[in-house]
Amino acid sequence: MPGCPFQPRPRRWQHLPVSPVSPLDAMCPPGARGVWWLALLALLAPAGDAAQPLCQIDAAGGTGLCRGQGLARVPPALPGGLRELDLSYNKLREITAADFAGMTRLRRLDLAYNSISRIAPGAFLATPLLEHLRLFNNSLDRIPAPALAPLANLRWLDMSNNLYGSAALDGVFGRLRRLRELSLGGPLLRDVSRGDFAVLKDTALRKFAIKSASGLLRYEPGAFSWLNTTELWCDVALDGSAAALPAMLRDLRGKPLELLRFRNLFEFTYYSGDADPFAGLAELRVTKLVFYRGKFNENLLRLALLNIQRSRVRDLALVAIDFARSPRWDGAGAGTAAPRLNRLLLQDISNPDVLRFDGTFTWLSGVAALSIINVNFNYVPCDVWAEMRNVEALDISNNRLEDAFIYNQRCRYQGIMPKLESFTLATNQLLSLAVVAALTRSWPRLARLDASHNGLGGLRETCQWSPALRWLALRHNRVTVGTFGCLPTTLEFLDLSYSQLDRLDMDYFARSPRLRELRLSGNKIKFIPSEWTCPRLEVLAIDGNSFGVISRGSFVNMPRLVSLAAGSNPYHCTCDLHGFLEETRRRGRPVLADWPQNWTCYHPEALLDTAVAAYAPRPLECDVPALVAVAVAGTAVAVAACAVLCWKLEVGWYLRATCRLVRARYGGQRSAGAPRPCSYHAFISYSRADAAWVRRELLRRLESVAPPYRLCIHERDFMPGRWIIENIVENIERSAKVVFVLSRSFVDSEWCNYELYFAQQRAVGLGAGDVILVLKEPVAVRGLPRRFARLRKMLGTKTYLEWPREASRRPFFWLQLRSLLGTPGELGGGGEGDSAAGVTT
Repeated sequence: MPGCPFQPRPRRWQHLPVSPVSPLDAMCPPGARGVWWLALLALLAPAGDAAQPLCQIDAAGGTGLCRGQGLARVPPALPGGLRELDLSYNKLREITAADFAGMTRLRRLDLAYNSISRIAPGAFLATPLLEHLRLFNNSLDRIPAPALAPLANLRWLDMSNNLYGSAALDGVFGRLRRLRELSLGGPLLRDVSRGDFAVLKDTALRKFAIKSASGLLRYEPGAFSWLNTTELWCDVALDGSAAALPAMLRDLRGKPLELLRFRNLFEFTYYSGDADPFAGLAELRVTKLVFYRGKFNENLLRLALLNIQRSRVRDLALVAIDFARSPRWDGAGAGTAAPRLNRLLLQDISNPDVLRFDGTFTWLSGVAALSIINVNFNYVPCDVWAEMRNVEALDISNNRLEDAFIYNQRCRYQGIMPKLESFTLATNQLLSLAVVAALTRSWPRLARLDASHNGLGGLRETCQWSPALRWLALRHNRVTVGTFGCLPTTLEFLDLSYSQLDRLDMDYFARSPRLRELRLSGNKIKFIPSEWTCPRLEVLAIDGNSFGVISRGSFVNMPRLVSLAAGSNPYHCTCDLHGFLEETRRRGRPVLADWPQNWTCYHPEALLDTAVAAYAPRPLECDVPALVAVAVAGTAVAVAACAVLCWKLEVGWYLRATCRLVRARYGGQRSAGAPRPCSYHAFISYSRADAAWVRRELLRRLESVAPPYRLCIHERDFMPGRWIIENIVENIERSAKVVFVLSRSFVDSEWCNYELYFAQQRAVGLGAGDVILVLKEPVAVRGLPRRFARLRKMLGTKTYLEWPREASRRPFFWLQLRSLLGTPGELGGGGEGDSAAGVTT
């Protein structure tokens, strides 16, 4: 085909069409044919045919993925060596005896979410090793027992949510002795008979699941008595046949059942009968009970709890239930249901009244691990704390709790949680760490606290914590350097990841001698202090921050550090970093947990995006002893040569340059209003990142007026060949004003700071009226280096101009700037002559 060169297919993944491969397919893959192939296919294909879908085959791994391709039949060209095949979410209607012929190694087959109504008796004759078969959500009108007969190795079978009306299993299932999990039933199953599962009496199942219609019409006693399973999942609605539940429970007596799970036990109506539907629960071996969805009122929940109280159940979960108050509530039994539970889970319940369903919180008094997750409650009454006296682990995450609603100063918190060791209140609306500390400080055994995903840390507070606290997680909060003053110093584990932290408080770590693991990932930390001391720290995660320099001395005061994650930072690939890595390799510690995938160079520009592992400096570049030897030898030669060549050098020129620098620093205190000969109306100091803005906005606006302003910028007006210092000093001296264009890149750039240092020494001596500060973007005054103390003071005391983001406010900005620059007119003296070399910032 013209314009379609041969392209070999990858060996690992092969794309197999449903129909045999045409000569055109062999010549040109679909990606190259494009629109012409689609047009030709539309012309040649019979009317009504869909575009040919593809399967993805991993020949090396033995897997085939044909999921969601709209297949109407099993592709005939599938390799015989497949061990796993996924044909789910298609349009299959029938499985024939030839569909899997030759697939003798097949072990997992997924046919879920199709429209299969018939499976031929010999469909699985060629797959005797099949262990996992999923037929969920199809259209089978009967259980395909003949087709399953050859599968002696079958361990997992799900044929639920189909259209058969009877759950009776024939003798084929009795021969599947390796079967461990079986799921059956569907929306048409309304009747469960006594002998339906008799063939399973000798099969030791790990899980048996059954699904019925929305309302089960009849359950014949004895139906579950054949089951020999450790888990029973019942998706059975008993709205009209609540009496069936006690019969089911009686049939399970003496069975090795450990977990019992009900889904939609009462799907449409709240139970209002007088009989106890959970009678018989106390006679079972069940230790874990789960109610998922379904309607619960106060009476039904009380009956359940009273039976649980007499049973072996130690793990109870109420998930996504629809709870409501009973219209006829008998308050005489309030507070009598208090089962002893190892774990109670209340999750995804929209009505928080479930917590106090009988008017008290007594039912929580015997719980050891309590989880109240996404229950929509926003207030903790005083009396609930006392009822949780036996709770050892409390999780109230993902609710709507605020500071004033979780901690009430009128409540008594002293001695109310004597056993609590772990407290999780993540994903709420808390803002004050002091409130959390005040709530928990009297809990004597509290060792673990997770308050992640809140708004904590933004307030400057003083906190008093429980001395037993050892583990604290504050991920995804609003931590600042001031937050460290509110953190406990007894911690062994501290997680402040993803909390917008930009600086560290060294004093906190000096006061925290037990700290062993510290996680600071995903913050904005800009440098690692060399004085960082943490003698017992063993694990440190500082990946995903903003610092670029680490060296041999960065972690020298952490002698026990064994694991370090520090990738995803903008590294300066210099000798410092190289020395640190070499020292780490030599000592074998700390282990770099995320090396080398996330370590890349950001500076210098020539190494941008280069892997740090690929950075290899020249032999003498980072070898300090060799470099010193070369320097000493060079110095000796230079001294000897200096005596001979000194007279040839223009020493006076250097003296004059030095004098200019001294005058720039100490000679600027002229009286206000004293005339000074100038060549420019203003000297503009800015970083390279802001050069486009200076040219596009500043120069165009000021140099295009009539008469124009004369502005000095280094890239255009500095004289090549002269010293950088002399250029800066002379041009500032010859400018009536100095305009600093301040931004984050201006402050953070090392070269820009170097230029600004020399410009500042001259500019601050011109007087307050000669310096104009333009904030192109917000700059943290406290983030300025210490050498800019004067400039920091000016930002704090001198009015400055801010570049507005809204275009409508910019004309006023230009009017203010021109007012500060004065009216452009004649400039005396000077001339444009002695200008200096440009500075790369």
